[in-house]
Amino acid sequence: MKILLVSQMYPGPTAPDLGTFVADLERVLAERGHELARAVVDRRGGKSRHLGLARDVLVTARRFRPDVVYAHFLVPAGFLAAAETRAPLVVTAHGTDVENARRRSAVRAATRFVARRADSIVAVSDWLRQRLEEIAPEARGKTHVIDCGVDLERFAPREQTDARARIGWEPDGTAFLCVGSLSERKNVLRLARAFERRREGSLVFVGDGPLRPALEGRPGIRLAGARPHEEIPDWVSAADVVCQPSLSEPFGLVTLEAMAAARPVVATRVGGPPEFVPPAAGALVDPEDEDALVAALATAASLPRPNEAGSAAAAEHALETQTARVEELLARAAAK
Repeated sequence: MKILLVSQMYPGPTAPDLGTFVADLERVLAERGHELARAVVDRRGGKSRHLGLARDVLVTARRFRPDVVYAHFLVPAGFLAAAETRAPLVVTAHGTDVENARRRSAVRAATRFVARRADSIVAVSDWLRQRLEEIAPEARGKTHVIDCGVDLERFAPREQTDARARIGWEPDGTAFLCVGSLSERKNVLRLARAFERRREGSLVFVGDGPLRPALEGRPGIRLAGARPHEEIPDWVSAADVVCQPSLSEPFGLVTLEAMAAARPVVATRVGGPPEFVPPAAGALVDPEDEDALVAALATAASLPRPNEAGSAAAAEHALETQTARVEELLARAAAK
């Protein structure tokens, strides 16, 4: 198939970690023999980036003449693909797009247009599918739950001592890790307070964001900042427990990657993680209950390491398996 990939998030020179899950799916589709062209945004910020995406979608579609268009995010990427191309359309909803549609009537109208136009819609969790169908009835009956998948080779279990040596992390006691933006939605301040109440171990935040000043200088807490994409598997393997207690997490890719690397996890109950985290692999927590978060840290720290239950559960969400499911939807749409 000739597949036009449209996305408002894609890795670029100044943002190598932006939309890596989109690039991973693209790579596997290419490995499976498909020809792909892309119209994407590969940088953060800038008021003109979506105008540039609109132009690229139109120009690339006319030049490439795809059999099917595969868009990531309902609006604006899916909207532009729906409005500017005539090829069959498959679009993946990732979470922020659905939340924007729930809050803003104009985005909701655009989302419903995309849902009518699309041959198939992918939601990265059943939790997200339900939220989408509440605001866009047109998505009912054509939405499929397929997550982004985890690269099992990249996040294969590694020797913890070697991983710690490579990144220079020598923790004192139980090593807790949180990967993601230092933002309110990621619940980093409540996680920091829960960790401080344990009075044992080390907690590292990998990422950056507006709440960094509120985390600086806390005992036992290290701010590693944003790290190169290729370092993340070592950070995960160096940890004893990986934490993602977000206020909401439509899917929870970091949690799944940690499970693939055989690390116990602490994950939010709000969103996708309850659909793939078994009790033997980690603790699910109400993200607004600090007492429950303290207990969850203790529970996860007591689980076996390496955690074979987590590895086995993550294997069911292999990147290749999930891409094959998307490929089937693309082929079905193209056949029309």
